[in-house]
Formats: sequence, C-alpha cells, structure tokens
Amino acid sequence: MDLLLAAVGWIGAALLLFGYGMVSTSRMSGDGLPYQLLNLVGAASLMVNSAYNAAWPSAGLNLVWAAIGIATVVKLGTTRQGVSK
Repeated sequence: MDLLLAAVGWIGAALLLFGYGMVSTSRMSGDGLPYQLLNLVGAASLMVNSAYNAAWPSAGLNLVWAAIGIATVVKLGTTRQGVSK
C-alpha cells in the first residue's frame, strides 16, 4: 500500500508540474479544460498521498486546490453548455 500511495503522489506531482510547464511555455491555456483537469487530478492525488502520510498542511492545501479545480471545471462545463445551445 505504501508503494501504491507513493506512486499516486508522484503522479500527482508530475501532473501539476506538467500543466505548469505547459502553461508557462504557452503550449496550453491556463483557463482551458485540459489544464484544469491536470490541476484537479494532480491536487487530488497529492491530497491522498499527503493524508496517508499525515502531512496535514499539504493535504489541506491540496484539498482547497482540488476544490478550486472542481469549481472551475463545473464553470467551464456550464459555460460550454450555454455556448452550444
């Protein structure tokens, strides 16, 4: 279980860094769905890893980060639905 949750944490960190790098080099839009999904999955992964390791400040930070990601993905979904109607 330790190895699995360590892998989840590393994958989450890689997703966040990948997204940040893509936006920083203008290869991805910061307000687009792909970036927001990278952030959401990355933050959720790090939250699980941090909570498992009792790193509560990091778990709390990533909980908020994931909540922001969820809110943004929902907003993007409702905006797209409004555009397609």
